[in-house]
Amino acid sequence: MSKEMLNALDALEAEKGISKEIVIDALEAALVSAYKRHYGQAQNVEVEFDGKKGNIHVYAVKEVTEEVFDSQLEVSLKEAMEVNGAYEMGDKIRFEVTPKDFGRIAAQTAKQVILQRVREAERNIIYNEFSAYENDIMQGIVERQDRRYIYVNLGKIEAVLSKQDQMPNEFYQPHDRIKVYVSKVENTSKGPQVFVSRSHPDLLKRLFEQEIPEVYDGIVEIVSIAREAGDRSKVSVRSTDPNIDPVGTCVGPKGQRVQAIVNELKGENMDIVEWSEDPAVFISNALNPAQVVDVIFDQNNSKACTVVVPDYQLSLAIGKRGQNARLAAKLTGFKIDIKPESEMESYYAERADNQETVEEEVHDDAIVASDLTADEYENVEFAEKTAEDEEQV
Repeated sequence: MSKEMLNALDALEAEKGISKEIVIDALEAALVSAYKRHYGQAQNVEVEFDGKKGNIHVYAVKEVTEEVFDSQLEVSLKEAMEVNGAYEMGDKIRFEVTPKDFGRIAAQTAKQVILQRVREAERNIIYNEFSAYENDIMQGIVERQDRRYIYVNLGKIEAVLSKQDQMPNEFYQPHDRIKVYVSKVENTSKGPQVFVSRSHPDLLKRLFEQEIPEVYDGIVEIVSIAREAGDRSKVSVRSTDPNIDPVGTCVGPKGQRVQAIVNELKGENMDIVEWSEDPAVFISNALNPAQVVDVIFDQNNSKACTVVVPDYQLSLAIGKRGQNARLAAKLTGFKIDIKPESEMESYYAERADNQETVEEEVHDDAIVASDLTADEYENVEFAEKTAEDEEQV
């Protein structure tokens, strides 16, 4: 190698970001490979690079032995002591075997290995760079598409957007600028592969963080997201500061903040509701814009409930094709059954009758207890206890 090669390595490091040491290691490995191919021996060969002059030296490493069986691997003690009288049995001695005429084939072999190592280094750099963006949002440019993917240029790499990750209300054209969510980064045999999405719920979360400083700072927290990409989404939020309204903060003055997100998602409708520790309140908020009369929880299933709404609000609560109820169920984690108020009149009447019966029984027991003296009350308790014991026997 020459100083011109050193200058080339410096330029490669500056332009490609590939460490000079990586390229030097590749060159050393290339020369060992070339030496093995053309001179039939490389298992005991070492290559040393002179970083100042740019020269390469090839050494054959031989072990000092009493009797030489393989002259390529061993050297006698007598010969070793002629080199240096301090050598002993078992020592390793390096003899320079740098060929004067490595030739065109050897140089071509070295070049191929260097290029391969350079490509590997570039792939590792790109993988490390984009793996840091995993689960984050990036802006890219649509380049082309085929039957499987739309290819999005993210700068140093071309990411793929699959059909299930596309929004059904969007049509992508070359040179379109879009924001995408980096869902996965893989280091494959063909190089780094970046998968992006426009339909992922976390894309919505990242857009909120970009548009709303309070969300980015953690003052307003996004608790859960239910999304049907391109059509409608529900987002539950809460505030860590009691003086800040989480819903109003996300909506912004005249709806400017949320409108910026809606525009980015090509008109996707957005419902922002306040999260509550009380499941009944949270479920009522999640069914917004419908009004909720009552939430009745299933005693046999802790994650199921019946929501009662006014008759005229039933279709609004269910939504078009059941979308409102479906998104509310995803948002809250509850199985929601929506009933009109008219169908629940018998339930309320029965519950009221049961309540009256319980109150009457409690009232009668109180009257009876008040009419008894202390001794009589103890006798009644003793008699009831004796009767219970007899029944058990």
